[in-house]
Amino acid sequence: MDRISTTPLGRLLTVGEVAERSGLAVSALHFYEAKGLIASVRTRGNQRRYGRDVLRRLGIIKVAQRVGIPLSEIQTAFAALPQGRTPTAADWQTLSARWKGELDERIRRLSLLRDRLTGCIGCGCLSIESCPLRNPCDRLGEEGPGARLLETENES
Repeated sequence: MDRISTTPLGRLLTVGEVAERSGLAVSALHFYEAKGLIASVRTRGNQRRYGRDVLRRLGIIKVAQRVGIPLSEIQTAFAALPQGRTPTAADWQTLSARWKGELDERIRRLSLLRDRLTGCIGCGCLSIESCPLRNPCDRLGEEGPGARLLETENES
């Protein structure tokens, strides 16, 4: 982390101010900083100070997480953004375009699950021959006994 002098901090915000403005816990801010999603500078007294651009970044993180984007993907997307400035509408267009295909696929899978849910009692059997959700045509039964997998990325 960078250190700053004790000259007037101007537009920099304390961790408490960022927490209050963003609606996030201080521990969440520390976590996001440790993951490299946001950055702070330090005073001579070793206190964190954040630029106002961090508020927009936190807003993007909250929206992305709400739609199910993993932090690792948010981190990758943020790596393409310039540091130290507020993300712009154009930046958001770029980020959201990266995630659109994944979200469309997730929506497709959830719609399929919703439409087929009435035929499933949610028992978690994973090997029943007639389960159209987790094991169509008993394909996992050919691999051996027991629950062969807990989660798939490409459900049929």
